[in-house]
Amino acid sequence: MKLNTIQDRHSGTARPRKRPAAFPALAAGLAATLLTGCQQSEQFLSIGDMSSDYNKEIFWMSLWAIALSIIVFVGVSWALFYSVQKFREDRHEAPPAQFHGNNRLEVILVAVPVVIVILLSVLTVRSMARLNPVPVNAPKIDVLSKQFWWNFAYPTVTSDAGGTVANANEMVMPTNQPVVLNLTSGDVIHGFWAPNIGGQRHALPSVIRTWKVDTERPGVYQGNCSQLCGASHANMRYKVIALEPERYAAFLAAAKAYRAPTPAEGSAEARGYTLFMQGKASTGALACSACHRVQGTPAAGAAGPDLSFFGTRRTLGAGMWEGEVAERNLVPWIANSPGMKPGALMPTYDGSEYLVNGKVQKGGVLTRAEIEDIAAYLRSLKLPEEADYWRGTPVYGVRAGGTQ
Repeated sequence: MKLNTIQDRHSGTARPRKRPAAFPALAAGLAATLLTGCQQSEQFLSIGDMSSDYNKEIFWMSLWAIALSIIVFVGVSWALFYSVQKFREDRHEAPPAQFHGNNRLEVILVAVPVVIVILLSVLTVRSMARLNPVPVNAPKIDVLSKQFWWNFAYPTVTSDAGGTVANANEMVMPTNQPVVLNLTSGDVIHGFWAPNIGGQRHALPSVIRTWKVDTERPGVYQGNCSQLCGASHANMRYKVIALEPERYAAFLAAAKAYRAPTPAEGSAEARGYTLFMQGKASTGALACSACHRVQGTPAAGAAGPDLSFFGTRRTLGAGMWEGEVAERNLVPWIANSPGMKPGALMPTYDGSEYLVNGKVQKGGVLTRAEIEDIAAYLRSLKLPEEADYWRGTPVYGVRAGGTQ
């Protein structure tokens, strides 16, 4: 065993000293480690993003709490060292005088904490009064959390093809204005947390919780489930894409008018469309449309994520993979998603067994070529280029070697 010292005590050979990293880098790394928990995204989570009104308010509230804590620490430390020095035994030959209490000191010791608590309570109530009210006319997004993915719907935007505009695992929002989130859960308790745009909230089954988030800065931010919710809790992620109001309006307009393209006859996309809608009964392969919705097609399933704009998205498996890695993993994901993501309820298409509510299910069978046809169809589900919310949007908090 080697000891973590500058010199190896076993060999006696000197080991070179490592130059200490700069404090900001150390602080950022520590914060990222603490805040990301068990998530493995390429992006850092940061509660220190001052582009959000929520974070600004919490920052100034924290300064008061820190300042008062420092005052208490300094005061108690001074009183301790003063008493130890003044009343040291070697400085006093006579026995100490006996008396019962010190009323003035006791009043001070009680009054100071009470004043501090009252002050912090007033500041807290003030911050809550500023943060909690929800604007009536603000843009609204309905957030549904399920094991282990997210669905984001825009309740005020009805698609020309029918139904509400929705997108899975990538939430698009405008900048420079509050956005109202209506959060709920479809199964167990989850936690919505994208710290760059505001605080976290628990998603509770059969309960809708409403609050506001915001950011002044366009960008792509990381979001995670912050409540232990099952086997793939760490794999339940999402992206927040904040756009300038003009680009956000263009996205909503394009999403409203969107209809899934009709594949060319005989193409891979056309074969994939048929399999997506009908499955393959002869091998037990279930139809994808039974669980997924694609805007402008008969597919209207609600059990799984909305796939209407799948080709525009750059993440896969609720943020497990991004960019080129997501592209490479699409076919294996369709073939056996429970094998790649523990607890996923999507059926397998390579004949593997999977669990649904603790019961073993036998998956259907599709050939590699058939699965690639489905992947080709999914990639064709794209918004117009001018409505591509990823286009030119900076990604904040990317680690070195990130995929975006």
